Amino acid sequence: MIRIEHLGKTYSDTGLTVLTDVNAEIQDGEIISIIGPSGCGKSTFLRCINMLEPPTSGNIWIDGVNVTGPGTDISKVRRSLGMVFQSFNLFDNLSVLDNVIVGPVKLLGMSPDTAEEQARELLEQVGLASKADYFPSQLSGGQKQRVAIARCMSMNPKAILFDEPTSALDPTMVSEVLRVIRNVASRGITMLIVTHEMQFARNVSTRVFYMDQGVIYEDGTPEQIFDHPVRERTQYFVKRIRTVSGHFDSAGCDLFGLLGKVHNFCAQYGLDGSLTERTEKAVETLISCCLTSLDDAQSAKLDACGGMDLDVAYSEKSGHVRMRLLYPMEMDGILDTGTARGQARLDGLLSVCMSVEQGTYEGRQQILAGVNCE
Repeated sequence: MIRIEHLGKTYSDTGLTVLTDVNAEIQDGEIISIIGPSGCGKSTFLRCINMLEPPTSGNIWIDGVNVTGPGTDISKVRRSLGMVFQSFNLFDNLSVLDNVIVGPVKLLGMSPDTAEEQARELLEQVGLASKADYFPSQLSGGQKQRVAIARCMSMNPKAILFDEPTSALDPTMVSEVLRVIRNVASRGITMLIVTHEMQFARNVSTRVFYMDQGVIYEDGTPEQIFDHPVRERTQYFVKRIRTVSGHFDSAGCDLFGLLGKVHNFCAQYGLDGSLTERTEKAVETLISCCLTSLDDAQSAKLDACGGMDLDVAYSEKSGHVRMRLLYPMEMDGILDTGTARGQARLDGLLSVCMSVEQGTYEGRQQILAGVNCE
């Protein structure tokens, strides 16, 4: 369906090279998630495929047509190659229904009546039939993106490019858009999806591209990329995305910022509202128990030895969230049950966690706490 050979992209105004040598063959019906660190060229890669960004070098074939070749009617190619953008790109002066109708009528020559019938069916499929007469300004971000997907589908594309379709949404709206994309994926349409939603990428994809250093650095099944990555940078990336980390000392930490990261992390893995709320509460309690109640001697030791580190990780296998707090060996046991203060800290943690354990890890003391998925 799509073949890419030695694709490169350098921006002439800045001299910045984003893509160096991208090669891929994508079969009809494949669903490919594209992941990688920010700035690695994921969105540029998609925009090159439909020539919104002209490549500096290389060739791209779509359904047998070399779109980088001279004389190619790229407008004609784009009619069978849909794209859903981060920022929706709806026509603000048109109703929801007209946004979905306009493409088939003007570009495909479909009759207005047939286009309207199709548009209403598509809006029904994305759960927005009742919003047909609304204007984009009257919709939430999630609803706008669902309209954008319906508009894309109205052109009956052979392939769809999704450029971080949930990145501009409030976390509460992400799931509604991902459900619609899953529904589209079930129809056998070739899809390339740039996404930061790792659980979604694992569940919906037939293949995953990990991009780094201007190339497709590793290409494999979701199981290979997320569970058994072969290459070093992929291993580092996967390890990093599985956890949320915070560092703090006696001066405190940005608790609100950390809880915001925890919330987004839970949304990324599709954790339900109850588990997300319990996780946030557990993190807040752990920090409160183990930082704000330190005496002067403990605070001094903490600062002298580099502070504390907190990691929050989600286990897809067990459905549990695990927290690991690491602190210097030089400090007294924070959860020392032989003291009233230590027992109070432990009781506070057990009130929001299913388990609390103490031990050592890589030369530091640790507290492990778990939050279940009940």
